[in-house]
This record gives sequence, structure tokens and C-alpha cells, in this order.
Amino acid sequence: MNTDARRILVTGGAGFLGSHLCDRLLEDGHEVLCLDNFYTGRKRNIAHLLRHERFDLIRHDVTFPVYLEIDEIYNLACPASPVHYQNDPVQTLKTSVHGAINMLGLAKRLHIPIFQASTSEVYGDPTVHPQTEGYWGNVNPLGIRSCYDEGKRAAETLFFDYHRQHGLEIKVARIFNTYGPRMHPNDGRVVSNFIVQALQGRDITIYGEGSQTRSFCYVDDLIEGFVRLMNTGPDLTGPVNLGNPGEFSILQLAEKVIELTGSKSKLVYKPLPADDPTQRCPDISLAKKTLGWEPTVSLEPGLKRTIEYFDELLHDA
Repeated sequence: MNTDARRILVTGGAGFLGSHLCDRLLEDGHEVLCLDNFYTGRKRNIAHLLRHERFDLIRHDVTFPVYLEIDEIYNLACPASPVHYQNDPVQTLKTSVHGAINMLGLAKRLHIPIFQASTSEVYGDPTVHPQTEGYWGNVNPLGIRSCYDEGKRAAETLFFDYHRQHGLEIKVARIFNTYGPRMHPNDGRVVSNFIVQALQGRDITIYGEGSQTRSFCYVDDLIEGFVRLMNTGPDLTGPVNLGNPGEFSILQLAEKVIELTGSKSKLVYKPLPADDPTQRCPDISLAKKTLGWEPTVSLEPGLKRTIEYFDELLHDA
């Protein structure tokens, strides 16, 4: 029996990251309440947990208050890919802001710690490279990505104001590009796009010249960072960058996916979308120092596991 077992709420728990976090928390002996409205979350991500005695599923939208008795909150609820968050930008902003207010209010009432899944998008198209937590960002407040970028920035503001004004214990993680099994096949993210296109033998779409760079963190590494950050004392609020500092160009990623899938896909170049950042790479010095955390899964083995997942998913479809 785990004497440190807690009753933990995971908002967005049926999503890509949320479902992996639910798995991890159950493995650690906790009771998990998974809350999701299934806008981008998928029941297949948590189907294997539905009979688990310490798992409960709540269908709910975080933009409306919810009243529960819990010990911790991980707030992950928000569409996170451009395809999904640009589909309904007003609702995306409401999810970030109203969702944060509702979850912070719940944490304040219960006097419990709360974790915010923020994003590297708060840095916008950075003029500093790699990005440290002290960098304030270069964000367009009026662009097509702004609903997500500014929503997450506003949520961070709310978290720190609740911390200062009400003494709430907060943890803020800034997530950089993450990939792995359970990514949505139609989320428009570069890893899932390339893998699905390669497995189906379609042309692989590269926007711009493919020289823009990203860092790719495997999902298991990221979840380990979440748990370590939540389990630190109240003095560490964050924000803390969580991501893999290994940097690859989009063209390098496409070539690696073609190699690992054995695909005959050709590369096709299209114009760069508006406000697409040219560089994105985390400085994880703070995570190393305060959490003893750094990624352990390199790109090739992580891609192999992700390709296996999508290969099975496409055959089942």
C-alpha cells in the first residue's frame, strides 16, 4: 500500500499528454480523476484504464466550474496543436483563461498544489536562443496563433497572481515539442504529419525550406519532468522549461522519418504559415539543477516507438 497515495485531478486527461500522465500517476499508486470534454482528447487513449479501481472519468469542460474533493491538480486542458486551437480560437482562449480561473479557484478552496501545463509558445518567435525561463518572449498578440500563445501567457499570469495574492502552491512547466504514442493523427504537428504521410506513401509536406529548427522530447521523459516538478517543495514555482535540447531542422526530421519507415514518399515544399517560429530550443539548466531532470530518450528510438503506434493505428482504422 502506498502511504503517500493522493487523489489527483488531471484536466485534459484523455489527451496525448494527459493520458500518459494518468498512466504514470496510477503506476505510482495514486487515485486519478481524469476530466476531459473530448474536444481533442480521445477515449481510446484511456480505454485501458476504465476498469482500473483507482481511475475515474469525468466528462466536463474546464470553462465551467467543477466541485471535487482532491489533493492535487494537474491542469493540462487545452487544444495544443495549431489545427485544433485555430479551429475555434475564442474557445481556445476561454479554455486557457477561464479554465485556469476555475482550477485555481478549486485549488484555493481546498488549499492544494496545482500544476499548469504551459508551453514554449509563450516565447513566440524568439530573439534569444536557446530560450531560458527569464526570456519574456516575442509574441504577436493579433495573429492566428495568438489565441493559444496569449491564452497560455495569461494563464501563467493568473497562476502567479494567485500564488502572490492567496499563497497558493503552484507549479508551472513550459513544454517544448513533445511526441510519442497517442498523438492525434490529424493534429497537424510535424512529427505526426510526417509519420502518417510516410506510412501512407504520400508526399511529405515541408513548410518553408525546412531549415527552421525544433527540439523533440519523447513523452515519457516529459511526464517524468511533470512528476518531479509537482513533487518539489512549495518554494519552487517555476516556470521550468521541460524539453529536449537536441535541435533538429524540419528537413532532418523528414529524412529520418523516411529512413525509419522505409517509405518512398517525396518531399514537397509549401509556403511557411503565418507566425511560424524559426527556432525553438529549450535551455534546461534550471530543470537539471532543481529537478535533477534531463531527457534520456534520443530521437531515433523515440521515433521508432511512435511509428509503431501510428502503424498499428492506421491498420485498425
